[in-house]
Amino acid sequence: MVTWNNMDTLVSYQKLSTMKNRVNVVEAMSGESGADRATRYTTPMAEGLAFNYGAKEVDDTILEQLAALAEEAQLVDKFEALYNGERVNTGENRMVLHHLARRQLGNDVVENGVNKRDFYAGVQAKAAEFANKVHAGEITNAAGETFTTVVQIGIGGSDLGPRALYLALENWAKVNNTLKMEAKFISNVDPDDAAAVLNSIDVSRALFIVVSKSGTTLETLTNEAFVKDALTKAGLDPSKHMLAVTSETSPLAQGDDYLDAFFMDDYIGGRFSSSSAVGGVVLSLAFGPEVFADILNGAAEEDKLATNKDLLQNPDMLDALIGVYERNVQGYLDTAVLPYSQALHRFPAHLQQLDMESNGKRVNRFGEPVNYQTGPVIFGEPGTNGQHSFYQLLHQGTDIVPLQFVGFKNSQIGTDVVIEGTTSQQKLCANVAAQIVAFACGKEDENSNKEFKGGRPSSIIIGDKLTPRSLGALLAHFENKIMFQGFVWNINSFDQEGVQLGKVLAKRVLAHDTDGALKVYSDLLDI
Repeated sequence: MVTWNNMDTLVSYQKLSTMKNRVNVVEAMSGESGADRATRYTTPMAEGLAFNYGAKEVDDTILEQLAALAEEAQLVDKFEALYNGERVNTGENRMVLHHLARRQLGNDVVENGVNKRDFYAGVQAKAAEFANKVHAGEITNAAGETFTTVVQIGIGGSDLGPRALYLALENWAKVNNTLKMEAKFISNVDPDDAAAVLNSIDVSRALFIVVSKSGTTLETLTNEAFVKDALTKAGLDPSKHMLAVTSETSPLAQGDDYLDAFFMDDYIGGRFSSSSAVGGVVLSLAFGPEVFADILNGAAEEDKLATNKDLLQNPDMLDALIGVYERNVQGYLDTAVLPYSQALHRFPAHLQQLDMESNGKRVNRFGEPVNYQTGPVIFGEPGTNGQHSFYQLLHQGTDIVPLQFVGFKNSQIGTDVVIEGTTSQQKLCANVAAQIVAFACGKEDENSNKEFKGGRPSSIIIGDKLTPRSLGALLAHFENKIMFQGFVWNINSFDQEGVQLGKVLAKRVLAHDTDGALKVYSDLLDI
């Protein structure tokens, strides 16, 4: 039986809070000590990845205390309760089942006579069958031509995760001859977004996926109407070019407006929905169902590691608890996610939503204010671009920002050129290795403008190559990290009331039901 208690009531956290500034990273990472830490402080992840935290502000004593916190907070027990169908989403009284969509963990969960594992598997099988028929030319446009482009119309979790995953594998798929269709994404209600996508494709050979669980998302329905208008003006029947990913009770599930519909339910939140039909339909069409299955399998392997009660063998929980130490004991406000892989250039944007929408909460699971900090601000950009952008502040700014690097030994393309004695990939990897040590150790200089204080903690997830399976493991790692942190903070990581107020006020503006400052700003914008 799990119990839910605020973090500051836990004896293990109270002891942990006395360990502020215990480790001096400059000293710890210098010389042989640094070499020992970099070797010893690493934990295997799924699919050949590894989580290395040698440059973090932890030592064996802190790690022992983090393990005690994990045990007292019952983190693995709470994860087990989650994937076995307990209603841990207290704000909406819902189960949280995105792990079940990967089909590996837990017992069968039955709701209203429906086996949810079978439901998710069935939707994935339907998406695979549809994609295979499109690729084989059994489903075509009215002229009998094959579809060459798929466009996802959605926003938030219906866009960020699937877009990040598609872009992460686009070049890999080209090299491995698995790119079946080019994918595009329309998310912003700004008409320039939809217009730019439509102007870049042959709409007569495009499939459009409208993604909205409720079927009422303003931005998505507006963009759907924009696309339907473009199809009609091109002399095409929109219903022969459009798919819906929605709930079975949504308005989108009714009628004959769509070529086909694929269903989701209330138990997988938008930001966790890449494992569901939200990611499955577009990625199966783009890469083939086998590639999407590999993403899920990689995620499932990482999920299994998250069930290990040994903290040092559970990379997701370990990463989470080091983050709690940084946020609540060291007092750091932000975390930078820095993938040294251009393929992951939209992954930080996905993690911004995943983390800040999940753990940006000021009340606990029971609606009571908490007396400690919760989720950090997440931002990031791929290396080496970021080095020529915001790394100045990270190295010499007044705030210390913990860093989370991601790097791969080999590129996706499999070929490279030698320039001045080294390949491009070697130069990329040299930069990330250099940055870890530079941030940790710094550099003394009589000229204060050239001095680096160091002491900037970082971790790195290292892999051989970014593939569908390693991408799935990476996705699951961060999903599980955020979940574990929410458990520690005793908050509900699975609702997002914070996005609702703006939507309500926007509807008032469009209905001209305004007064005060809302009316003034509406008038300034000529609404």
